[in-house]
Amino acid sequence: MTFEQGAAFVIVAGMMVLFVWDRVRYDVVAMLALFAAVVVGIVPVDRAFSGFSDDVVVIVAAALLVSGAVARSGMAELALRPLGPYLKSLRAQVFVLVFAVTLLSTFVKNVGALAILMPVAFQMAKRAGTSPSQLLMPLAFGSLLGGLITMIGTSPNIIVSRIRQETLGQPFQMFDYAPVGAGLAALGLVCITLTCGMLPRRKGAAALNEAIDIGDYVVEAKVPPSSPLVGQPTGEVEALGEAGMKVTNVVRESAPSHPPHPKREIKAGDTLLLKGEPEDLDRAIERGKLALGGQDVEDEQEADEDAVGVVEGVVTADSLLVRGTPAALRMRERFGVTLLAISRSGEDLSDRLSSVRFRAGDVVVLRGRHDRMPEALKELGILPLAQREIPIGRVRQRWVPALVLVAAMAAVAFKIAPVAIAFFGAALVLLVARSLSLREAYDTVEWPIIVLLGALIPVSEAMRSTGASDLVAGWLSAVAGALPPLGALALVLAAAMAVTPFLNNAATVLMMAPIAASLATRLALNVDAFLMAVAVGAACDFLTPFGHQCNTLVMGPGGYRFGDYWKLGLPLSLLVLVAGVPLIAWTWGLGK
Repeated sequence: MTFEQGAAFVIVAGMMVLFVWDRVRYDVVAMLALFAAVVVGIVPVDRAFSGFSDDVVVIVAAALLVSGAVARSGMAELALRPLGPYLKSLRAQVFVLVFAVTLLSTFVKNVGALAILMPVAFQMAKRAGTSPSQLLMPLAFGSLLGGLITMIGTSPNIIVSRIRQETLGQPFQMFDYAPVGAGLAALGLVCITLTCGMLPRRKGAAALNEAIDIGDYVVEAKVPPSSPLVGQPTGEVEALGEAGMKVTNVVRESAPSHPPHPKREIKAGDTLLLKGEPEDLDRAIERGKLALGGQDVEDEQEADEDAVGVVEGVVTADSLLVRGTPAALRMRERFGVTLLAISRSGEDLSDRLSSVRFRAGDVVVLRGRHDRMPEALKELGILPLAQREIPIGRVRQRWVPALVLVAAMAAVAFKIAPVAIAFFGAALVLLVARSLSLREAYDTVEWPIIVLLGALIPVSEAMRSTGASDLVAGWLSAVAGALPPLGALALVLAAAMAVTPFLNNAATVLMMAPIAASLATRLALNVDAFLMAVAVGAACDFLTPFGHQCNTLVMGPGGYRFGDYWKLGLPLSLLVLVAGVPLIAWTWGLGK
């Protein structure tokens, strides 16, 4: 063993210890490993930051941004809405959710697909009286399985494609993963549907929206001539909200306001006073194609979307607003803010928002420019609440993100552009089209993952260039040499599945893929099959909450404990191991 090989082993071992210790965040651990590799000389100084310009980093960041735009469009909720009334049993709900997230993870990164469908799962649980804990873990596991089908579905597939290019001269293509991934996803869908009853019914940790106990908001919404609600009874508006939203008043020009009667017909030009939770109000306004009051201000419409935002705050006892109305105070002209919604405990407000007299304790939603908002809140005497997402006033683009995603996938499938260029271009188009604001785009990208990838790519290259991976492969070949080819393949797949919970799926691939390629070469077997085994194993952590971001994402909302993951994850892990090995061998072959 040379000094360089020994140094590589020490750095990787120290990195693994820090990952398992979990006191230092994984991106910082990766940077420490990179720094140590540069100091001891196994990573050249001029190559230290080459990982940050790697295609893998660009693909992961762009895929996350595209996923965020698709999530913001609400397309998934729109597609699943008609099925809601028919999904009464737990298994029916799990089957539909897992199928949907598996399909979606084929086209967007799996963590993005999970984030898109989690709100749908909560709505489904609320309507059917199901515990969210019985839906969220199946949803997370389905996203992991769906990510196996294409290159962009999960980080391991992206990284393995790069390592194949370095090893064999050609990367895996977008749909090379599909035969194995689709087979495992189909078997996993059946397994999850049959075993989901093993999960406990638990209440998850309170989200910020639940922790801030605010009564229902009241908003104004005008009915344009193009609205599908024209000629419909007011009860149809309430049905759009799905969860207790109601119409508190109907205001019609040149006529007295009408009490909210479910059968009263809505006419174009009516102004509706709606009361409900922010999500229900946003849903009703979007579905009914209503115009939210407070969004018709020219200077706000012309402003860059990144410069305008929404703030939630409480009217204090000494506020300038107390006993005043928005119209009398001229909030728009004097302070540059518009009242979008108001919440008053124990009272149904039926007056138009411009004529509501504020009281101390009212909770308001204001819209205005970010640079003016702090000063406006101070002058008005409004105490801002903890920041949370308020969907009221959000503008959605339904079809643009989906069309851009299809175009990017087609460009890759027909070899018009490589994956990195196609998805980088898709991300730019979505930003120019304002499907996401720049602020939302930066929030969507998981920067710790980007840092981890950029830092560990040079370390992974050092493992190979120093011969350390060949050395490990030699040790493994002594064991695998006594096994049949299928046994050697199963060893690699099982090792990747075992290591992933303690490292990170991306780190696992970066460390294990070069070793697997060297092992296959020593055994005179097909390198592709062994690389595919690493990709599948690294992407399939079903036993812990921290091996993959998807598992971590549902832990709090689902109220899960560590041992809960084994109940559903152990049968699924065994299925992947038992079915994955023959699927990989049949698809890729084991001989050279």
